[in-house]
Amino acid sequence: MSEVPHYVLYEHAVGYALMKIKEFEDAGLIIQEVDASIADVSKFSGIVKLAAFDPFKNTEAALENANAISEGLAHADLINFLESSLPQKKKKLILGVNDSKLAGSLTEANVGIKLVFGGVVTEILRGVRVHFAHLAKDLPHHSLAKAQLSLGHSYSRGKVKFDVHRVDNMVIQSIALLDQLDKDINLFGMRIREWYSYHYPELFKLVPDQYKYARLAVTILDRNKMHENENLLAEITAGMRVVLNTHLV
Repeated sequence: MSEVPHYVLYEHAVGYALMKIKEFEDAGLIIQEVDASIADVSKFSGIVKLAAFDPFKNTEAALENANAISEGLAHADLINFLESSLPQKKKKLILGVNDSKLAGSLTEANVGIKLVFGGVVTEILRGVRVHFAHLAKDLPHHSLAKAQLSLGHSYSRGKVKFDVHRVDNMVIQSIALLDQLDKDINLFGMRIREWYSYHYPELFKLVPDQYKYARLAVTILDRNKMHENENLLAEITAGMRVVLNTHLV
């Protein structure tokens, strides 16, 4: 079972928040407390309190930090925030973070504090995410929602490489995808005709259409056995009539 952290780091669209955790001797006890108080903000506030908050300077800084967090990297803003907000005596302190990669990145940055993740940290952050607007009372609730929406749009545009100056970018990508699919289908059709013609060479010239050829190949399978099944033979004959657009005698 993971150790109980003294603080947890919470990343919000408006900035970094350092949450102080009530002292517990056993991680199992705090998990029970969090689970029991997740629906009651007054109970949860008795376990977790806002110790420090560092707002992002602007939307560009918010996006830059969000990209770093998503990749498990410790941004300079985060390192400065932790160094200025955590107590100076850090040897025995434990900080909980949401991601193992971020924990490794902070360790490499020599923040001078023990880092844990998962387990009890995940449960605490789940509660913080639900009740953050109440825990950070000084921040206006409508600003939190607007910041999340704005950052979400900016982050999504960056991930899908969307160019706001070219609204037809998605259409161009869709056409390119259709062209690629058409090439792939033709390639696979040629492979089927090439490989199956070793078994049934006569069918290659009889059926020039790749789709119909593939349908017949799936239906016939082993040409040596198709005469044993009258129903299969009738189905193949009917299919051949459609393919050749004529009657077989």
